[in-house]
Amino acid sequence: MDIVKPKKPTLQHEEKSRLKTQKFMKLNAIIRYTILIIVALIMLYPIIWMIGASFKTNAEIFSSIGFWPSSFDLTPYIKGWETGTEFTFATYFFNTFKIVIPKVIFTLVSTIFVAYGFARFEFPFKKFLFAALISTLFLPGVVKTIPMYLFWRNLGLLDTYVPLVASTLFAQSAFNVFMLVQFMRGIPRDYDEAATMDGCNSFQLLIRVLLPIVKPALVTIGLLEFMGSMNDFMGPLIYISSVEKFPVAVALKMAMDTTSGSFQWNQIIAMSVIALIPSIVLFFSASKQFIDGMSAGGLKG
Repeated sequence: MDIVKPKKPTLQHEEKSRLKTQKFMKLNAIIRYTILIIVALIMLYPIIWMIGASFKTNAEIFSSIGFWPSSFDLTPYIKGWETGTEFTFATYFFNTFKIVIPKVIFTLVSTIFVAYGFARFEFPFKKFLFAALISTLFLPGVVKTIPMYLFWRNLGLLDTYVPLVASTLFAQSAFNVFMLVQFMRGIPRDYDEAATMDGCNSFQLLIRVLLPIVKPALVTIGLLEFMGSMNDFMGPLIYISSVEKFPVAVALKMAMDTTSGSFQWNQIIAMSVIALIPSIVLFFSASKQFIDGMSAGGLKG
């Protein structure tokens, strides 16, 4: 009985299979990117609408859900910047950065040293202290509001920016410390040994070897702290009482606290757009390192 040998695929058959595979991959990519674009537009629509509404009149804002204004009028930006008070919006903007910039710097410095200690050094009760630090993630922030207010009142530091900034000197964000510790633990200790053999001490090892490697994690921490501080409303509302010291978040709320009850929504929305610009620009300029830092911090350990 003769054995029938399978026919070898011809060049024409292989070419048809290759073309079929390419068409399938292209169709798959088109469907995937179409879905992503639709989802992105849905998520970005509130911001797009807000930008369009900043050029509308109050009547048009509530009469149309579309984002495109009937006419582009810069009056809401001009009037909103003037705020109708003795201070312009630039004052509140500058006050915001007087809080945000120190918080970002102090958060990065304190988080680096605390995470470096937990990731690279051995000391008594290390595991217990690290567990205690992580357990603060489950502590609601509202629990410490009254004790901290009484603490700063007794020190006579209310109506200053000290209560808003001082806590960042002590790495109070357990999430930031945890993420940076996980990142540092993923770095081989061979680097430490090589740097030590070259004459580096502990501080030089941190500055010259570890910090360049953990740069994505530092960018992530800085971005999160920057955006969180820009959007912080409760902190300044509790500790700041002078109008000339208000940041943007409180100033926008103050613009809605009018006795007449008729808000100039287009002006409030216009100033909200301006307040969003620094966070948006900073995020997209460092988005790649932000994503790398978040993914690496969650995977390495």
